[in-house]
Formats: sequence, structure tokens, C-alpha cells
Amino acid sequence: MKVEKSPEPGPRPVYLERRYLALVAAGGGIGTGLRETLSLAMPPVAGIPFTTCAINVAGAFILGLLLETLVASGEDAGVRRTIRLFAGTGLLGGFTTYSALATDTVLLIKNAPLIGVAYALGTILFGAAATAAGIAIGALIRREGNR
Repeated sequence: MKVEKSPEPGPRPVYLERRYLALVAAGGGIGTGLRETLSLAMPPVAGIPFTTCAINVAGAFILGLLLETLVASGEDAGVRRTIRLFAGTGLLGGFTTYSALATDTVLLIKNAPLIGVAYALGTILFGAAATAAGIAIGALIRREGNR
């Protein structure tokens, strides 16, 4: 019977490193706090949670711009990785809220099905467009900077 040696352990995956987990958690806490503050300050109008939609669209735009800028500036390491994990995954991940979008959509559909469907589709489509706009603006800024 042949006993195989277990492979040598490689470098710890980034997502398991405590410092990166702490960055994501800190950013997520801040983003969630910002989102909740805005949601409380601007409640739904006529039962429609426009604030949740605006938060998701703004977050999608900022994330597109941030990631395009980081990708264009070099390898995902060092300060760029720190910014991506804290601001992108953490802060913007906590700030945007597709779980609230899903809950809001279900509640709207129960009371006004067409408004609920329009709200969900509108948020998703505007979010996708905002992401594309953020990426395009990030690329434009990079091109202008290289002139």
C-alpha cells in the first residue's frame, strides 16, 4: 500500500486573510449605515421606495467607475486590492441592496402588480446602464490622462 504525501500548503487565498476580511466587514458596515440613513431620511413616496432604487443605481455607477479605474491602473495587489475590497466589495456591497429591492418588489406586486414589475425591471435596467456609464467614464478618464 502506497501512502501519498499531502501537497505542500500554498499561499492562503486572499478571501481567507483576516486583514482583507476586516476591510470588507468595515466597509460593509459603513455602507449599510449610509444606506439605512438615506432610507430613513427619505421614506417611500406613495408607497414606492425610490430611495432604494436610487441607492442601487448610484452604487452600480460608482462600482463600475471604481473597478474600471482599478483594473486600468494595474494588478489587483497592494493598495488597489485594499481599495477594491474595502470600497467595492465592502462599502458599495453594503450600500447597495438587492435584498431590499426583492422585498420591495414583492410588496409592490401584492398591492400594484404593474408598478412592482416596472419598479424591479426599471431598477435593474437603470443599474446596468449606470454600471456601463461608470465603466465608460472610467475608461474615458484613463484615455484623457494618457494624452
